[in-house]
Amino acid sequence: MAASLHIAGIRKVFGKGDKAVEVLKRIDIDVAPGEFLILVGPSGCGKSTLLNIIAGLEEPSEGELLINGKNVIGMAPAQRDIAMVFQSYALYPTMTVADNIGFALEMRKVPKEVRTKRIHEVAAMLQIENLLDRRPSQLSGGQRQRVAMGRALARDPQLFLFDEPLSNLDAKLRVEMRAEIKRLHHVSGITTVYVTHDQIEAMTLGSRIAVMKDGILQQIGTPDEIYRTPANTYVAGFIGSPMMNFIEGHAVTGDEGQSQFVFTGGSLDLPTPTGRDVILGQRPEHIHLADDAAWRGDVILVEPTGADTYVVVKTGAGLITVRAPANTKLDIGANVGMTVSSRHNNWFDKTTGQRMALAAA
Repeated sequence: MAASLHIAGIRKVFGKGDKAVEVLKRIDIDVAPGEFLILVGPSGCGKSTLLNIIAGLEEPSEGELLINGKNVIGMAPAQRDIAMVFQSYALYPTMTVADNIGFALEMRKVPKEVRTKRIHEVAAMLQIENLLDRRPSQLSGGQRQRVAMGRALARDPQLFLFDEPLSNLDAKLRVEMRAEIKRLHHVSGITTVYVTHDQIEAMTLGSRIAVMKDGILQQIGTPDEIYRTPANTYVAGFIGSPMMNFIEGHAVTGDEGQSQFVFTGGSLDLPTPTGRDVILGQRPEHIHLADDAAWRGDVILVEPTGADTYVVVKTGAGLITVRAPANTKLDIGANVGMTVSSRHNNWFDKTTGQRMALAAA
């Protein structure tokens, strides 16, 4: 049965006195049974430390950690009924695939016939039945990762933990394994916490994403919420590729009472927050090239990607990335106009970087 996970006020401090470093700063997260939660952020943000605390490999300095309502702080990893898949696979090189998958069951004195049945069930789930007699040295990277997942699955844990399991794979294999992990979660229904620094993995895999920076939880929400309504400029810039465009300026009221956003090199008639210094955030897909637009700049880079073409434009407000149709042809140095969508604006306070609401009508 899938487990719930309750994380409340978790702090972690390494060292003492003047050399103390606080790597987790009161993290609060609730994970529902069967949920797939992604912990995402740059190296050093504390995501792997939090995963290790959940696993029992680290003890928190403060806070509460409950799995299925049971306090597991101080409990050994083996007693938590969790399974963890590491970046390095951590397979036993002298054992066959079958023995690697069944190792945890053997340690628990599970009868051989039961163990063999479970090994074959897991191998079928992962589509590696033909590899059971091989050793890790005879496997590709993707096959080794499947075996590592199989070893974790064989125990039928109540909580599944992944620590950047795809970072050692090439780009094509990462895409294939992402799909495999998503399918595996759908089939097993096991509550999963997955650590990655790759925002594409976060967006495609998770039912919810927790974005971290410097040991602080910046925002938690569905992939759509994180992408469309980021809580601050950090989240807005971290999630999305290419990243969101940021334009600094200030909100004013025009001669006819309409709201305007004024910035270096132009102005836009847009609904704005109350008059103050603000940052407008616009995704590349919400900025459009337009021959007759007043806001203009010079093309400095054209990047065809197959389905789209990304055009980088140098403006008085900085570099702006526009997602254009695949057949867009532009010369470097060409002067182009741009318009923005009035329905997809993200406003942030220039001082704090926090998301702002529009002014009341």
